[in-house]
This record gives sequence, structure tokens and C-alpha cells, in this order.
Amino acid sequence: MALLRASLPASSLVLILALCTSGCMVGPDYETPAVPMSAEFRELDGWKIATPLDDMDRGDWWGVYDDPTLASLLREVDISNQNIAAAEAGFRQSVALVNQARSGLFPVLGFSYTGYRWHTGSAAYAGQGNPGTPTTTQTTVQIQPQLSWTLDVWGKIRREVESNVALAQASAADLASVKLSARTQLALAYFNLRAADSLQELLHETVAQYRTAHEITLDRARVGTASDYEVEISGTQLDTAKAQEIAVGVQRARLQHAIAVLIGRPPADVQVPWAPLPRRVPVVPASLPSALLERRPDIAAAERRIASRNAMVGVAVAAYFPDISLSGGFGGVLLPYATFGYSGSSAFPIAVANEIWTVGGNMAEVLFDAGLRREQVAEAMASYYESVAQYRQTVLLALQEVETQLSDLRILAQQARALDRAVKRARNAVRITLNRYRIGTVDYTAVVQAQELLLANQVSAINVRQGQFIASVTLIQALGGGWDASFLPMAENLERWRTCVSVRQMLRGPLDQEMPPCL
Repeated sequence: MALLRASLPASSLVLILALCTSGCMVGPDYETPAVPMSAEFRELDGWKIATPLDDMDRGDWWGVYDDPTLASLLREVDISNQNIAAAEAGFRQSVALVNQARSGLFPVLGFSYTGYRWHTGSAAYAGQGNPGTPTTTQTTVQIQPQLSWTLDVWGKIRREVESNVALAQASAADLASVKLSARTQLALAYFNLRAADSLQELLHETVAQYRTAHEITLDRARVGTASDYEVEISGTQLDTAKAQEIAVGVQRARLQHAIAVLIGRPPADVQVPWAPLPRRVPVVPASLPSALLERRPDIAAAERRIASRNAMVGVAVAAYFPDISLSGGFGGVLLPYATFGYSGSSAFPIAVANEIWTVGGNMAEVLFDAGLRREQVAEAMASYYESVAQYRQTVLLALQEVETQLSDLRILAQQARALDRAVKRARNAVRITLNRYRIGTVDYTAVVQAQELLLANQVSAINVRQGQFIASVTLIQALGGGWDASFLPMAENLERWRTCVSVRQMLRGPLDQEMPPCL
């Protein structure tokens, strides 16, 4: 114990251990920053307020569309989407960093082994002034376990753990964001594909109507009541509609390929059955603005990064205080019995010659660093305020997205009602004009104009309905897709997501193609 007393008095050691057990941590404790928040959404008037019983709160937000095909595809996203797999691996990296930081709270146990064999020849022995000419051969082995422990007196390591836990939680929220984004992308691609199916269905019906009109023109031309110009115009109109129907197939194929990639499968293996866009657009339950702070994973991730950088301020402040560590070891030296050339050696040639033990303490403090630690604290604080600004900007963008999608849905609903009336009138106009053309009271130009007006309104109606579905999916994403901040892992539960490492992988490889589960 002489070495320990020389470096640290016993009273100092007692004080250090008391500080370690009292949980002293320098640096600021974390408080969630305030954010600009409105009482309610401007565009929320007339909308249903979400309740905890909504399907969205359980994460299966696609249930509002009542589409088994969509539900089946979305469930495959979590299993095979490679962006999600990459985000999950990133989360597991952050969990490993937490465990690395936690290891600094515990002592390090080591083991040293030193062995050497030495020989003294007869000439060398005689040259040392010894009588006789024996030879000496000996083996010395030193075995010593060692223990070292850096005491976290000022909370530096605990602040690092706190920072890494917050980053791991932010990474978990990032994973949720990637999942929500992948699901949203698939739902958008799916409804765009359904809109393409509806357009293809419309153009198929239009081709049939134009074919009927063209046959009427041919019949009139045979009896001399229609000109060649009218025949060519009706034929051109028919062929143009056919070309438009074929062109829709290009868009559908691209969307189907995109869906295949989103579910992690080769495009050749995926075939989405044909189906038109549904007529009814579901009402998505909205929520109050303040709920977004708990419902959006990107906001939760930004808030957790503030907590991480707040803890790093404490790490920087801890540099002002001395580093204190303890070390010790105990072992022995094993020597063989020397024979020196005569007989009668022991039956056990190795014996304990002497024990070796050490114990000590160390305290190191920087007396002058030209302002280095002060600027490190300033950097940590600036990083904290940067994350606060990013957090508030994320909240503002979230509010903007919700307001935008609510207004889009409201305005598109009004436009859809107007187009429904326009399509009905245009369809009546085509019927009246075609009947008049049959009896010769109008020329074919009037028929063409009526048909083109009907097709334009029908295409616009499909586009508006497609926009309503796109806005509803995007609104669900803007509201968090049923996610909740309570889904974030607690510090004590992070071990569940630890990445397992096998001895075979470390020594031989190759690594497994998929992350092995930890059992």
C-alpha cells in the first residue's frame, strides 16, 4: 500500500469512492426545448380528430383503404426492403456504441505471461570467478493478473453513455422513419398504378365508343351523306385513343417494377393484379398539432439528438477535472531448481520462488492548454444549439406538411364534385350530338368536340381522384403513420438489439449474409 499512499492519501481515496457512488455528473441536465406550436390546424375544420382507438394508432394505417392487395404488399416491406435492413443495421451499430461506452464504467482485468529460458556455459561460469566448471540452464516464468479502473468521478463516462443512449434512440426513430417512408413510397406507387389501371379502363371504353362512331361515319359515307374528311377524322380519333391506351402500359410496368424493388424482390417475380382506382377516398383521422411531437419519428429523432449533444457538453466540461484511476496486480515468478551438473534433482522441477503484487493510484490534471478545453466546451454548446434549431425546423416542416395535405384533400374534394357534374354533362352532350349526327343535323366536327371534351373531363376526374389518394397517404405519413414516441427503446432495453458475434465469424469468416439473431 506504500505506492498508493505516495500518490493519493487514504482520505482522498475515500472521497473519490464517495463521489463515484453519489452519482456526481458535471454538465447541464437535459430539458426538452420549447417549439413554436399552434393550437390546432387551420385546415382541420370539419375533420375527425384521431382517438387512441383508431387503426392508425396500431401502426396498420393501410387498413383505412380496405385493400387486401395493398396490405399484403406493405407487410412485405418490413421483411425484405433493403433500405430498412440498412437502417436496422445502423441502429444496431448505435446499440454497440452504447455498450462500448458502458464498458468504461467497469474495471479492466488483464493477464500477463512472461517466460524465458537462459543458459550459462562452463567458460562463462568460470569467468565470473566461480570455482569449478558447471553449466547452468534455467527457465523463468512470470504470471501476473492485472486490474485497472478509471474512476468516473465527474460523470464523464456516464455522460458519454447518456449521449450514446440518446443517439441509439434517435437511430431507432430513424429506423421507424425509413419504414414509414418505404411504406409510403409503396402505397403511392400502388395508387399511381391503380390510377393507371383506371385510365387504361377509361381509354379501353373510349376506344369502343370511337369505334362505334367511326362505323357510323363509314355507314354514312357509303350512302353519300358523310365526306371522306369525316371518315379520316373519326379513324384518326380511334387510332389516337388506341395509342393512348397502349402507352399507359409503359407507366404501369414502371410502377410495378418500383413496387417489386420496394418489397425487396426482383421485378420479374412480382405481378400486381389489375384493378381500377377505388371510387371512395377514405377519411383519414387527423390530430392536434401538439400530438405531432409524439407521433412523428423524425421529430423524435431530432429531439433525441438534442439530448445527445446536451450530454456531450457535460463530457467537455469534465475535461476541466482530473482523471483518476486505480491499478493493481498480483502474481508470482516460477523458477526451476538448478541442478548445476550434479544428480539428485527434485521430482517437481518447478517451484514458486516469490509472489509479486502491485497496487497504486494515479491522478492527472492539465494545468495549461491555451484555451483548448474552453473551446471544446464552446464547440459542444454550439452543436447543442444547432440541434435545437434543427429540431424546431423539423417541427415547422411537419406542421406545414399536415396543413398542406389537409388543404389538398379539401380542395381536391371540391374539384372532384365539380368534375363529376362536368363528366355527366359531357356524356349527355356526346349522346345528343351523336344522335343528331346520325340524322344529319350536325357535322362530325361537333361529335369530335363533344367526345374530346368528355375524355378530357374523365381523365381529369381520374387525376383528381388519384391526387386525393396520394394526399391521403401523404397525410398519414405527415401524421406519423400510427407511430408513437413510446415505441422508442429504453436505455435498459437496448441489449435486445445487440448484434451477435460468433467466434467462427471473427476467426474464419465469411460473415453471414443476414444479421444473426441474439438468443
